Amino acid sequence: MSHPEQHRGRWRPRLDRPALVALLFGVAGVVYRLILTLFTVPVSNSDEATFGLAALHIAQGRERPIFLYGQHYMGVLESYLAAPLVAVFGPSWPVLRLPMLVLYAVFLYLIHRLTRRLCTPWFAAFVVGLLALGPERVVRDQLTVVGGRPEVKPAVLLMLLITVGLAVGTVHRRRLAIGLFGLLVGLSVWSDWLILPYLAVAGLALLWAVRRELLGWSGLLLVAGAVVGVAPMIVDNLRAGPGEDSLSVFREVSTKTGPQPPWSDRIRGGLLEGVPLAHGLCPVDGCGRWQQWFGVLYPVLLVAGAALAVLAYRRAAGPPGGERTARATPRAERVGPVVQLALIAGAALTLLSYVRSPLAATSPLDNARYLSVLQLSLPAVLWPLWVAALTAWRGTSSVLGRITGALSAAVLAALTVTTLVITVLFAATGTAASRTEERQARELAAALRADGPHEVYGDYWTCNRLIFNTDESVVCGVLDADLAPGQNRYRPYWRQVGRAERPGYVVEAGSPMDRRLRRLLADRGDATPVRDVGGYRVYHPDTPVRPWR
Repeated sequence: MSHPEQHRGRWRPRLDRPALVALLFGVAGVVYRLILTLFTVPVSNSDEATFGLAALHIAQGRERPIFLYGQHYMGVLESYLAAPLVAVFGPSWPVLRLPMLVLYAVFLYLIHRLTRRLCTPWFAAFVVGLLALGPERVVRDQLTVVGGRPEVKPAVLLMLLITVGLAVGTVHRRRLAIGLFGLLVGLSVWSDWLILPYLAVAGLALLWAVRRELLGWSGLLLVAGAVVGVAPMIVDNLRAGPGEDSLSVFREVSTKTGPQPPWSDRIRGGLLEGVPLAHGLCPVDGCGRWQQWFGVLYPVLLVAGAALAVLAYRRAAGPPGGERTARATPRAERVGPVVQLALIAGAALTLLSYVRSPLAATSPLDNARYLSVLQLSLPAVLWPLWVAALTAWRGTSSVLGRITGALSAAVLAALTVTTLVITVLFAATGTAASRTEERQARELAAALRADGPHEVYGDYWTCNRLIFNTDESVVCGVLDADLAPGQNRYRPYWRQVGRAERPGYVVEAGSPMDRRLRRLLADRGDATPVRDVGGYRVYHPDTPVRPWR
């Protein structure tokens, strides 16, 4: 907490010791991620490049996309945030990711503020310290521009802080704050639907805090703010054809045909792989058995956190007719437990939504990113452990309480040490592969930019990254492994390559696409110029090769 301190006629804030420790942790976390950003770690890919190309088009005034190219359900707020920097400095991965770094810093600040108001100063510093750490799975969700999660987490925290401020009475422009709450809801819905469970519980917390105010102008401002925030989605859906609206498209991509994995496999994938990965306890290639303990413990902590919040709510109610201070209203005293319950419920609903998907069982490593929003609930989940450990340390509990406290302290220590070890291992040895792959991609871009060909075909994971790396001086059309038209998110690129008189091919050396193309050219008897660049093979046939026509 900051305390005003008079110094030479001016008032300056002075941080207490927990706030200073939290600040040091936060600065360390931001600097660590800044270094990773400057070296483009984690490695870039074509999904991120699509957001980067959207930012480039926005900066040039060519496009005003609402959703990611080729989709109708994921907003491109991150592209709009990066567009001013791209306009000034040109397209590059560090420039594209800098707004994500700022959002991470805002996230740390807001979660510290909220945790400090709900719990204790030292616990808030501990939470910031944990979130400052970050192995690859965690920093990938925080730094890469792939939609949604970096911006919706600060939005939810700000909504909850607004709710606390309204209940306590520290927010003076109440209607404006409620309108801002609605705007954040709308922007979050447009940006990423994965945050819907947290938006629902945050809305319920607001309804509990100011339900009477919402019957008047405040309620109208809340609705107006939400409509303004989600307006881009509304406009796009009004223009969409049958089956192309956001809900229909999202339902289609979320529904997988075929046999459904049993619930036991989905729960195992969600808890034993997804939860530890999302909290930074495992390397990106999966969790060992000794790292899965937090997934087993997580439901227990959710129940304990909910029970502790309910107990705190009942204590805050006080005995009937009990005395209260003039400022300590019942609502002000109870808002902390209500927000803690909201965080617990948000985590439970998110986890339940995740394990309902077959991907939780069939591909837990690739899809653990959908649980990264669980970081929002970290204060409420770990608070029972902190309370038990602190009570035992003070010696105010029974023998059973002291044993429980010792075990709780051991869990917190194990959580910290495991996250620290995985972070150090990633920083020391896990960045080399990313830097090698990034160097090869840049070598390919430099070679094609200098010597051509400038219109090429390639696979999905090559094309848009190549276009972004060359600032659109090389244009790429996406093919699948069978050399048929693939996932071309931005159709003008495909059409431009289709009009080229002598398009080239860019494939990974030794890939199935490379072998199929080599056989096709051999059957034609075409003496095609071929050169190897940075792990890629560039073919430039004398006559166009378009087998799908």
